[in-house]
Amino acid sequence: MTSAAPLSPAEWTARAQAHADRADVLTAAHRARQQRGEKHPVEDFLFTYYSYKPAQLRRWHPGAGVMLRDAEERADWRWYSPGDEPGGYAPDAGAFRSEKPQLASLVERMLSLTAARPGQFGCFGLHEWAMVYRTDEHRHAVPLRLGGAGTDAVVEAGDLRCTHFDAFRFFTDDAVPRNRLPLSRESQPELEQPGCLHAGMDVYKWAVKLGPLVPGELLLDAFELASEIRRLDMEAAPYDLSDWGVRPVRIETAEGKAEYVRRQRVFAERGNALRHAMLDAWTGSAVAALPAAS
Repeated sequence: MTSAAPLSPAEWTARAQAHADRADVLTAAHRARQQRGEKHPVEDFLFTYYSYKPAQLRRWHPGAGVMLRDAEERADWRWYSPGDEPGGYAPDAGAFRSEKPQLASLVERMLSLTAARPGQFGCFGLHEWAMVYRTDEHRHAVPLRLGGAGTDAVVEAGDLRCTHFDAFRFFTDDAVPRNRLPLSRESQPELEQPGCLHAGMDVYKWAVKLGPLVPGELLLDAFELASEIRRLDMEAAPYDLSDWGVRPVRIETAEGKAEYVRRQRVFAERGNALRHAMLDAWTGSAVAALPAAS
């Protein structure tokens, strides 16, 4: 992991407070909706699909091996160990690996293999369309922009090349055989690639699972990226979300495809930067990036 000097109480408490303040801003709208009993089909996704609460985002950690001076309050925190100085404590990558060896192996593989693989940019977000193909039952209780027949026609005219199992598993039965590859949980580490929007959102998931081994600033960066990706994911989806102020990216048109790919490439670069930073903070390893695919 990256070598870092111990942090004084003034340094780490200031960073912890700044982190909590930033997290509060990022989750303010969601928390306000919760108090009003309202739901948002786009912006609440990160809290429902991943099941991580706003309180988890508020807790700051320095990253693996970074000792906090005078941090006795963290003596009982999970995956923290005593540092070299009395009263000092640091997130312990070894403790994490010892307690969660399978999870540690999975997260390291997913981050490193995905970051080293060329991105693919020809899916045009059709995974969301495949989830409603030839069915009247939709995951989201909102109408389809093009209606059922129009939505089916886009799928049939397109090329399903989804590489993300957690999107593929929601495909309708009729859409499954249309995908270029059959996907499974077992093959996920070998097929995940940085151009996938859902793989980009999952960087946030991996950051949460690593807990104190990831600096809090990286966790919130990953959350912000996931929030922006989710927006594009739903803008390019077949749903009519105009009631929630969502402007569609019409991937059924050449202009819409071009916009989708342009933004997709930016997200892929940001996602890989976070993967590299998380691996470096946790293990000190570096991943050589391959050229992006066309």
